[in-house]
Amino acid sequence: MAEILPFRALHYHPHNIAKLDDVVTQPYDKISAEMQARYHRMSPYNAAHIIRGLEKPGDSPQDNVYTRAAGYFQDWIQKQILTAEPEPAIYPYYQDYSVPGEPDNRKQRRGFIALLKLEDYNAGVVHRHEETLSGPKADRLELLKATRAHLGQIFMLYSDPGGAIEAALDENTREQPWERVVDEYSTAHSVWKVTDPSVVNLAVEGMRPKELVIADGHHRYETALAYRNECRKQGRENSPAEYVMVTCVRQEADGLVVLPTHRVLHNLPVYRWGKFVGDAQEFFDWQEMQLDEPTQEAGTRLMQELQHAGRQGPAIGVFAGSATQGILTLRRDFRISELLPEIPSSLARLDVVILHRILLERVLGIDPQAVREEKNLHYVREIKPALTMVEEGKAQLCFLMNPTPIAAVWENALAGRVLPQKSTDFYPKLLSGLTVYWLDNPGSK
Repeated sequence: MAEILPFRALHYHPHNIAKLDDVVTQPYDKISAEMQARYHRMSPYNAAHIIRGLEKPGDSPQDNVYTRAAGYFQDWIQKQILTAEPEPAIYPYYQDYSVPGEPDNRKQRRGFIALLKLEDYNAGVVHRHEETLSGPKADRLELLKATRAHLGQIFMLYSDPGGAIEAALDENTREQPWERVVDEYSTAHSVWKVTDPSVVNLAVEGMRPKELVIADGHHRYETALAYRNECRKQGRENSPAEYVMVTCVRQEADGLVVLPTHRVLHNLPVYRWGKFVGDAQEFFDWQEMQLDEPTQEAGTRLMQELQHAGRQGPAIGVFAGSATQGILTLRRDFRISELLPEIPSSLARLDVVILHRILLERVLGIDPQAVREEKNLHYVREIKPALTMVEEGKAQLCFLMNPTPIAAVWENALAGRVLPQKSTDFYPKLLSGLTVYWLDNPGSK
């Protein structure tokens, strides 16, 4: 049973913040060092000061990124930089965007922001689709304990083929949005408030029988679970920590887009290109490509060929330098069920699973623990920086990926089958700072 609730969101006061653009951010894990510095320069009240604070020499348990974040947060509340809504609401959240690389392909993704009662995965209400890493969860837990606030939403998918919930909320989005901002990727984010009890109740009751799949925010969801459990141990079983802020999006909607996340390999101790290609051909056919264009154009053409190959079966792009690139396609005579008998067939033929279980583990000898600790690989979402790292000698090779199909994400998650970390990149991201769930806000839910 999925329990969602309206809540009194904390948000930037429009009288005290002239431009919402200056204070909202991409989610914490999307913020690069360059973005972090830019956000910090934009405004002393930018959400990055809290969700992605700058470390300082001499940081101590009494003065560090977490304690400073808590100080900023309380100061902004006292100055009414952040203010609470007078009554609980559900917040329709629409994103109008162009698909990256396809400027004429405009889409709209529609969802709504609400609170969700936290459930352990074994309860069968909330399902994960990716593995998580311990480092980000430890970091987010310290921040949550310090601030007792969620500035970003967890992205949840739900199934509603008839679209009844979405249609009811649509009726409340005819007027000007309550909040609207265009981000640095030219995505327009619009948020409305719905306080009408009949509409709120329709959404609450409509979501009750649903199962949810985490599209983005696994680390933050598991962090919220850990904090909830700490509160329970302290005798606070019915505290506001039982809930987390989410954006729910209908998985049948045509506004959902998944982008690939590429893998850049570095510090491989026994790597040799010739041996790698030879060993890989036990499992794959190798198609070498001659790309004489500059990095950006070469990457675009390699991705085009990879997309074409992926329509025929599992395929992975390989870039080891300007003179060495091509595509690995799983051999048609290869029985993957014999090599990976413990992996269900619905997972075993996914590109990202084949990459991790065959190329990383068997061909390159990188064990799963090293993968989890990111000892030999970086996850890179955009192709140009991935290829540039190889060309500049900062990495030895790059594996380029096609996106994981949404249907595969949904079906495997509901069946309890978990994909490797960074298997998906749902685009666009949900902005942080549009609404805030403050656990100490009186009557916040």
